[in-house]
Amino acid sequence: MAFVPSYIELLERGVLEKRKEDALSLMKACSVCPRDCGVDRLEGEMGVCSTGRRARVASYNSHFGEESPLVGRHGSGTIFISSCNLLCGFCQNYEISHGREGVDVEPEQMAEMMIQLQRRGCHNINFVTPTHVVPQILEALPIAVRAGLRVPLVYNSSGYDKKETLEILDGVFDIYMPDFKFWDGKWADRYCKAPDYREVAMGAIKEMHRQVGDLILDERGIAQRGLLVRHLVMPNKVAGTGEILDFLAKGISANTYVNVMDQYRPCGEAYDDEFINRRLKAREFRQAMDEAKKAGLDRLDKRDVIRIIFSP
Repeated sequence: MAFVPSYIELLERGVLEKRKEDALSLMKACSVCPRDCGVDRLEGEMGVCSTGRRARVASYNSHFGEESPLVGRHGSGTIFISSCNLLCGFCQNYEISHGREGVDVEPEQMAEMMIQLQRRGCHNINFVTPTHVVPQILEALPIAVRAGLRVPLVYNSSGYDKKETLEILDGVFDIYMPDFKFWDGKWADRYCKAPDYREVAMGAIKEMHRQVGDLILDERGIAQRGLLVRHLVMPNKVAGTGEILDFLAKGISANTYVNVMDQYRPCGEAYDDEFINRRLKAREFRQAMDEAKKAGLDRLDKRDVIRIIFSP
């Protein structure tokens, strides 16, 4: 039986329009994300995310640098949302997240981006940093579905997501791909001004898993539905890798698909920080992979496995 994204049923039942209105109401005194800025984004006011009534898009394209189950043969259809609600000081997309590169778009324009990416053969539509524009995505989605959208949607976030907002998305996204960045609130506060990051991310990932379960692949190895978690290993153990991986195995599922990433490099404000002003060392990444094994996680992104085999 051919895979049918869950948002199709929501539209047919008239639920998607209700979800859109529920999400838009959160913007009046904004409580879309854990920042709870309270500004009236419907009138163009801006809080931490520097985003008012319209979503701002930096780019959209077929992307081949994502995780193996998303990329396949034809790529992941990424829509890079400008700005961010977490604003890590070391962000590798600093110009987009902090500099707000991009243009404001109407719902019809975002819908057309989805359709164009599907026409290119992309296996999914991958919203990168969508947390602060959930209402705008829900405005665009019905338009795209009526125009023929039929591929899974990917929610590719920092993990700093409010559980109540995620509940509005139940049945909208088939694939959740959050980061789990920090275990210790001290570091989350230092680099993101989010001392509650761990607690928020734990709650968010639990809700995501409740909605979609473990990652399910088709016969080609392409993701159809489920949870995929990213974790960026950082210098000097500031990320708390062992604790995070242990939580994913025991608090979520030992079958969680995880991308343990070794590509940290200093960006943005990181050059001036004594703990993260250098690249990751090979031994630090090998230790992270040992911690993944110790936690009982064995569904690692294929590129992780290759690095384990060939790391000096």
